[in-house]
Amino acid sequence: MDRQHLIGHLALIFTVAVWGMTFVSTKILLVELTPVEILFYRFLLGAAALTLAYPHLRIGSTRRDECLLALAGLTGITLYYLFENIALDYSTASNVSVIIVTTPLFTGILARIILKEMLRPAFLWGFCLAAAGIVLIEYGNLTAEIHPLGDILALLASFIWGVYSVIIRQVSASGIPITAITQRVFYYGILFMVPALFFFDAPFDLALLENVTVAGHLIFLGLGASALCFATWNFGVQRLGAVTSGIYIYWIPIISIVMAAVILGESLSLTAIIGMGLTMAGVIISQSSIGIKRHS
Repeated sequence: MDRQHLIGHLALIFTVAVWGMTFVSTKILLVELTPVEILFYRFLLGAAALTLAYPHLRIGSTRRDECLLALAGLTGITLYYLFENIALDYSTASNVSVIIVTTPLFTGILARIILKEMLRPAFLWGFCLAAAGIVLIEYGNLTAEIHPLGDILALLASFIWGVYSVIIRQVSASGIPITAITQRVFYYGILFMVPALFFFDAPFDLALLENVTVAGHLIFLGLGASALCFATWNFGVQRLGAVTSGIYIYWIPIISIVMAAVILGESLSLTAIIGMGLTMAGVIISQSSIGIKRHS
């Protein structure tokens, strides 16, 4: 392995390690902050960092491109993370992290419907395997905690990310640099958050930001998991390619589950662990057949 490939692998390992911890970090913040407050603070910090890194604001080449960028901000930032954060408020970090990793399945279905991309039989087999895994996670052990509202919201977030992925595939074809696309998506995402702030009646007690734990986790989510990890992920993809890089995505729930057990004290039954394994296997099989990747 040459030096460039080694650096690429290290960048991806760093990225998925950080993304795997975001579920636990968000769960901790939910003790003091509402889901919409976490969302707003996180992406405000991320947008500020991206503005410093890419100060030249670039508008979409056409009105259609700009509309797609706005829709990407609404789905990929506002709705996806809002539902994910609310899901964490009603379910466990372990459950949400596993369910969220099914996003490539929804992406594949939407890509087939909207972009007319072909789906191989392996995709359908993988989808069924992953679905069976989710059933085991939720209902395979009568002594396990069931969180239907949170888990349904997590599935809805997965579907929304599929919509976002298809939009990004379309707008990327316009030739706009990925950094500029990310910056615009962040801006639109924050803009669409404003109505949610009033709808959820977010208190925005700024005194809480003086809490070292709260401030530390927000900085981690905003600068680390959002702004920095977009850069390290893109770097890894550039060095290794999208196919190889995409395999790393499936380590995220494993990292989340381990961190949730260590930090939050969440426990898992043997049946739930088997279910997670089936879900992971199903997503990997399905994903390998269509080559559609996700970032978080």
